[in-house]
Amino acid sequence: MGLSSGCSIRAIWILNNLNAVVFSRRFPIVEKRWRNASNSHNQIDDSVLFSSLPTDFDLADAFLHRKDREGSARGFGIRKSQSTLGSDSWVDDPITRHIVGLYINKEEDGDKNLLWPLILHIKGHYSILILPLVEPRHLNAYAKLCKRVDCGSALGMDDALSSLLLDLPSITGAFMIAHAIGDIITGDTVEPEVIVTAAPSVGGLFDSLTGSIGISSRAKPVAAPVASSSPSSAATPGSVTADALKNGSRPLDKDALRTFISSSMPFGTPLDLNYSNIFTIKGNGFSASDLPPADQKQPAWKPYLFKGKQRMLFTIHETVHAALYDRDDIPDIISVSGQINCRADLEGLPDVSFPLAGLKTANLEVSSYHPCAQVSDQGLDKQGVMFSPPLGNFVLMRYQATCALGPPVKGFYQLSMVSEDKGAFLFKLRLMEGYKAPLTMEFCTVTLPFPRRRIISLDGTPSLGTVSTSDHSLEWKIVTSGRGLTGKSIEVTFPGTIKFAPWQIQRVLSSRSSFGIIADEDSDNEAENSSNMVNEEHLMEKMNKDLPPVDLEEPFCWQAYNYAKASFKIVGASVSGITIDAKSVSIYPAVKAPVEFSIQVTSGDYILWNTLGKCPYVATVKV
Repeated sequence: MGLSSGCSIRAIWILNNLNAVVFSRRFPIVEKRWRNASNSHNQIDDSVLFSSLPTDFDLADAFLHRKDREGSARGFGIRKSQSTLGSDSWVDDPITRHIVGLYINKEEDGDKNLLWPLILHIKGHYSILILPLVEPRHLNAYAKLCKRVDCGSALGMDDALSSLLLDLPSITGAFMIAHAIGDIITGDTVEPEVIVTAAPSVGGLFDSLTGSIGISSRAKPVAAPVASSSPSSAATPGSVTADALKNGSRPLDKDALRTFISSSMPFGTPLDLNYSNIFTIKGNGFSASDLPPADQKQPAWKPYLFKGKQRMLFTIHETVHAALYDRDDIPDIISVSGQINCRADLEGLPDVSFPLAGLKTANLEVSSYHPCAQVSDQGLDKQGVMFSPPLGNFVLMRYQATCALGPPVKGFYQLSMVSEDKGAFLFKLRLMEGYKAPLTMEFCTVTLPFPRRRIISLDGTPSLGTVSTSDHSLEWKIVTSGRGLTGKSIEVTFPGTIKFAPWQIQRVLSSRSSFGIIADEDSDNEAENSSNMVNEEHLMEKMNKDLPPVDLEEPFCWQAYNYAKASFKIVGASVSGITIDAKSVSIYPAVKAPVEFSIQVTSGDYILWNTLGKCPYVATVKV
C-alpha cells in the first residue's frame, strides 16, 4: 500500500496577515515515513528530494517570496506574462490557487527544495497551510509540470495536474482539516441549523385570536446538542502573542487548536474532525453510564448516547443561484444547492430509514452523504436512505439540482447612462410565477450596488414596495416580512433616474488588483458640447477603460460591470422538488418519536445583469 493510499499529515502552519507563523504543528511519525520513502526514491533515480521540514522562519520567508512572485497569497492560477519557470502559475491550472508549492531557502535549486502539496486555506486574517503525505514520485511529477514548455492542459491528459491529484486522496482530507481549523480560529464552529415549528402553548380560542390578527408561531432553530459541547476551557483564549493583531482580528486560541489537533488527528492521521464531539469529550469525559449495549458497536460520530425526550427533525435548506441576462445570445443560468439537516434525539443506537422523493423532478447533478448513511440504488423518483444518526445537529446530505419551478424572480434590469453623472434605469420583474401554495415568499429585496460611484439623488417610484439609498447602493424592498406572497405571482416595475457625484477617473495602481495595471492621472472636467447630447457608448468606454480588473476572489470578475442582486426567502416546499414524507420515516428498533419536517429556500448569488451593459458569461461550444 502506497503512502498516498490514506490521509496522513506531515505538518500544519498558520500565518497571520503580516506573513508570520503564529502556530505550527509537526507529526514526527508521519515525517519519518516521508524521510524513509524519499531516501529510497533518491537511491533509485539519483535525485535529491527535500527530505526535511523547514523551520517556521524559513517557511514564512518562502511564503512571502511566493506571494510577491505570484501577485497575491493565492496567486494567478493561470500562466501570465509575469509567471516564471518553476512557479505554480506556470502549471497553468486554477487549482494552484488552493494547492501551492514553496521553494525553501534557494529557489534556483528547483525540485530539490520544493515543498508540495501545501493546501492553502485563507480564513479571516489567517492563512492555513496543511502538508499531507504523498509519495516522492508525485512531488517529482509536479516539479516537472512547473517546468513544462506547453501552456494549459487538455481534458483527460495523463500528465495533467488534475490527473495527478485524482491519485491523492490525502488532498481531500487535508482540505477538510484546513476548513475545520479555519472555523475554529475564526469562531465559526456553528452547527447546521435545524428548524422546528414552535408548538402553540395555549391553543383553542387564543390561537384563533392570534391567527386572526396576523400573529403566528414562527419556526425556530434548534439549539446545540449539549451545553458542555463548548466547555469553559475552549472558550477561554489561549496565549496571545504576535497573532493578536492591532487591526481587530480575533486572537488565536492556541489551547483550543492544540486540543482539537491532538484529539482529532493523533499522530497525524485524521479520525474525527467534528469540533463539537472533540470538545464535548474533553469537557465531559466518559463514565460507566456512557457504555453502549454489549451487542452493538458505537460509531465514532456518536461518542455519547442520548437520554431524554425522543424526537426527529429534518430541515431541507436550499439556496438558489442565478445569472439572468435577458438576452437572446446568452442563456440564463439557474441552479440550486441544497442540504438536508437532521437532528435525531433517539436513545440507544437505532437505525433510521426513509425514502428520499422528488429525484426525477430535481434532476440531481451531484449528491453526497454523511459517513453514517447508507444509500440504496436510485430509483426513477425515489432513493432509500438508512443511517445511524450522530448526536446533535448534522448535515445528512448535500446536493446540486435544477430549479424545477423556474426562477422565483425573473425579468430584466436596464441601466443607460445619459451623462457622466446621471443614469436612467428600468426594472420589470415577475415574482413567484408558476409557484403555488403552500409555497410562500416571505420577503424579497433587490439591491443595486455602485461601488465606484457615490449616489446624490434618486428620482423614481416603484409600482410596489419601498426604496432607500445609501452612498453606494440602492435598496428596493418589494415584499417585506409579515406580508408574504402565497399562491400567486405579481409583476412589479420600477423606472427611475439616479444621479451620482461628479465622475473622477483615478488611474492608479489598484491595490486590490493582481494584474498590475498602471496609468496616469486624468481629469474629468472635459467640456461637453452645448447640445448636451452625449454618445452613450463613448461615455461608457471613457468611464470604464481605466478600471483595473479585480482579484479572482471578487464575486463578479470586473468592477466595470453593472448588476442588481435579488435576496429572498421562500418556505413551504423545495424549489428543486426534493422532499421527505415524515410519515414514511421508520426507526429500528421501533420507538414512539414524533418526526417534524420543514423546508426553507433562500437566495445565493442571484444576479440580474444590466441588459444594456457588459456582462460575464461562460461560452458554450456549438456542435
